[in-house]
Order: sequence, then C-alpha cells, then structure tokens
Amino acid sequence: MQIQWYPGHMHKASKEIKYALPDIDLLIEILDARIPYSSQNPMLAGLRGDKPTIRVLSKTDLADPELTKAWQTYLEREQAVKTLAVTTQQPEKIKQIIDLCAKMLPEKTAANKVIRTMIMGIPNVGKSTIINVLAGRTIAKTGNEPAVTKQQQRINLGNNIVLSDTPGVLWPNVENRHSGYRLAVTGAIKDTAFQHDDIALYALEYLGKAYAENLKARYRLTELPSEAMTLLQAIGTKRGCLRSGGVVELDKAAKLLLNELRAGTLGQITLETPEMIEAEMVELTAIRAEKEAKKAAKRRGNRQD
Repeated sequence: MQIQWYPGHMHKASKEIKYALPDIDLLIEILDARIPYSSQNPMLAGLRGDKPTIRVLSKTDLADPELTKAWQTYLEREQAVKTLAVTTQQPEKIKQIIDLCAKMLPEKTAANKVIRTMIMGIPNVGKSTIINVLAGRTIAKTGNEPAVTKQQQRINLGNNIVLSDTPGVLWPNVENRHSGYRLAVTGAIKDTAFQHDDIALYALEYLGKAYAENLKARYRLTELPSEAMTLLQAIGTKRGCLRSGGVVELDKAAKLLLNELRAGTLGQITLETPEMIEAEMVELTAIRAEKEAKKAAKRRGNRQD
C-alpha cells in the first residue's frame, strides 16, 4: 500500500519554497534521526544545486546512536553538506547551527554580509522547537502532531543571520513505499491517513529482526514469533488488548505499539540504514523503468490507432 498525505496548505507551502529558494544562501533541513533518508524532502535534491546545506538530525535521543553516526558519515558524502545530531533537550548544541552557518559561508561572514537561510523539515520533526532555541524566544508554535506551522515567517537570529521558517512539508508522491510506511510509523503522517494495524505490522517485520531483544524485554516475551501478525497478537495478549472471548483487538494493540515506539519506550531505534536505502533505490529505479516502458508502449499503441 502507498502511504500519502498532502493537504492543501502543504501544496501552497511547497510553491512558496520553490519561489523563495533562489534568494537563499544556505539551507537547514531538519531530519528525523530515526529515518534520515525517508524524512528528506526529494524536492530539495532537484532545487538546491550546490547550495550549502546543514542537515540536522533531530530526535537523536530516540534513535540508535551507532546508526546516527553511520548516517552522518553517509550524508556528508554529498557536496557542501554538513550534519549535526541533536535532541530538542540540547539547546547549547542546537545553537551550534548559527556558528555552522557562518563557517559554511566564510566570504559572507568576512564581508559582514547578511546570510539568508531557510529551515525546512517534515511535520512533527521538532523544527519549531529548534527555531525557538535559535531565536532565544518563543516564535514558532510547537506541538506533538503533524502540521502545526502553516505559514512562512522570517526571523532575525543575530550575527547577520536571517532565517526563513517554512511549514512542515511532505511531498505529493512518496515514491518509495518503504519511506511512506516509515513516515507513518514515526508520526509524520496523520493517523487518519492509514490503518494502525497495517503500519504496526510493517514496523514489526523490521523490529523483529533488527531489535528483537527490545521487543522481548518490553513485552516480556521469551521467544518472538517469526510472523508479524502472530507477534502483534502476542503483544496484544500480553498487554490486555482483548475483546470478549480472548480475541486480540488488533487496532488497539497496533496503537499501543506505535505509541510506545514513537515515545522511545522500546529503546533507541532507527528504522532504516544506509545499506537498506541503497537496496531500495535499486528497486525503485527498476519500478520507474517498468512504468516508463509501459507508458512508451501505450504511446506507441495510441499512435498506431
């Protein structure tokens, strides 16, 4: 199943971002450290060119520390990209973004010129909290749900740095279905856009292999069932998500699992690795080629008619 969520204000914000980008000196993209690739906006890849970019990995307190380091190394292979791993509980580390802006544009800094920056991020990634720390006061509205900020604003951070804030933006077509699921698992997509048990089963397929001990410890399971559905039922049974007759209420069990995963109760978990993404990109390239071949065949058929 393809997971999509693209309300009207996001479409409007995307157009405004495209219009403003040529006048921006440096981009700050806030990524979810649990899904560093899936939380990147693909629109930027085609628009930023060689514009300096800081990729801030937020929510690192919820992510696997070793995989966060691996992702930083992977992301910094791209030209003119620097990374910074933070949590919203580390104001001093967040403030390093200001120094990093100056270091990445030394000519502007030396000439005492204004550095125009733009901050972007998917919904519910902690962007508003980071902005408030950088500004030293409450400017951006915060909330633990997607789509809180709905309009752009310009903020003077001092040190000749002006920051353009943007609403949390997804994109109209999440091509990689795995990314769509991971965005849903972490709470970047509103829960009304999918079925909880579908998302929970996807998460358990991965967690059962990558973080089996976390699941065993949290749900007091001596052995993990190999099938995701059986595992979800076992979790539901352990936590009392039952209807009359002892039948597991899957939606309730799924909500419980997702809430605990998002809150970090299951431990520090990262849902994708650079190696996984490389493999998924190969798969995606093949899917694109197949779609293009079908379109070409259809065009040929239409011409013959």
